[in-house]
Amino acid sequence: MTTPLRTLPARVVRWSRLARWLRAADAVGGFGVTWAAVQAWGPGAGPRLHALLALAAAAGAACVPFVRRRFRPVSGLVALWVSRRLAPGAAAWFIRPGGAERVLVTGRRGLRLVIFPVGADGPAEGIEVRRTRVLLV
Repeated sequence: MTTPLRTLPARVVRWSRLARWLRAADAVGGFGVTWAAVQAWGPGAGPRLHALLALAAAAGAACVPFVRRRFRPVSGLVALWVSRRLAPGAAAWFIRPGGAERVLVTGRRGLRLVIFPVGADGPAEGIEVRRTRVLLV
């Protein structure tokens, strides 16, 4: 990717930084869910054993790519809230871990959006994304 000629807007830079914290909040939420499950169905031992079992279960789930990609309790809700007003024809910023890219929303149906990268280097067709898995500002 080439260096942009203009700097990114302050709002996009702020959301790019916040995206990392949202993913960390997802990990904490995952630990909380596993801890609650161990408390409810685990052995009747002390809280230290429950915490260790929950930590082991959360670490095991984090090693499974399917779970890691789809379990986003915090960042998914924030992404839904941020992209609630995007409609076909709206311009937005597609925030990725490696940077941000300007896109055009070409379709919307429920939780899915079709986006098209602005610029000549993009694909010939739009990209369908779920609003719970990507951050569109």
